[in-house]
Amino acid sequence: MAVATKSLHGAVAAHDDHAGHEDYATRLRLNRLGMWLFFISEAFLFGALLATRFYLWGDTRPELDQMVGLIVTSVLLLSSASMYVADTAAEHGQWRVFSVAAWTTMILGLVFFLGVVIFEWGLFPQIYEGHLTPWGDKYGAVVFAMTGMHALHVLSGIVLIFIMWRLARKKHFTPEKHWGIEAAAIYWHYVDLVWIFFYPALYLIGTAHH
Repeated sequence: MAVATKSLHGAVAAHDDHAGHEDYATRLRLNRLGMWLFFISEAFLFGALLATRFYLWGDTRPELDQMVGLIVTSVLLLSSASMYVADTAAEHGQWRVFSVAAWTTMILGLVFFLGVVIFEWGLFPQIYEGHLTPWGDKYGAVVFAMTGMHALHVLSGIVLIFIMWRLARKKHFTPEKHWGIEAAAIYWHYVDLVWIFFYPALYLIGTAHH
């Protein structure tokens, strides 16, 4: 009788585990679908900014600091690589590697943001005198609109990664269930992808306007 009861309890537990796995898989599919729908809506926003740039500037562009543009772009691309390492480490349960890679991503993201704010926005004019203003002309307005919207997404990505890092420290995730980290990684890669389009539109395409 005891053996039969134990076997019954084992069968019930196995059924519950299977049902829980199916529920998680269903939620995961819905979460991924929701995220991609969100990205589609974001594509309209960033696409509108790009369209505005080409409508107002045509085949011209402001004379931005090419070195600054190259450096911040390289930093952001490196952050995408470190975020990939963080996501892969979480998938394999390597939480120490995840922590280091997540912090590397956040620091690189902050360097990118500060590079844009200090040099292209001219937050500290005594450091860099060639900055534009958002109210000066069509060049300044577009630069601030495009870099400002992108910088807002970079900051939100940093906050999201930090939240995932805190949850990981509290053992909220497992290698089998770490959707939050995966979502943060996908979001970060998406923000980096947007900049790949923004960078040439702002810094490379067209004749520099003096």
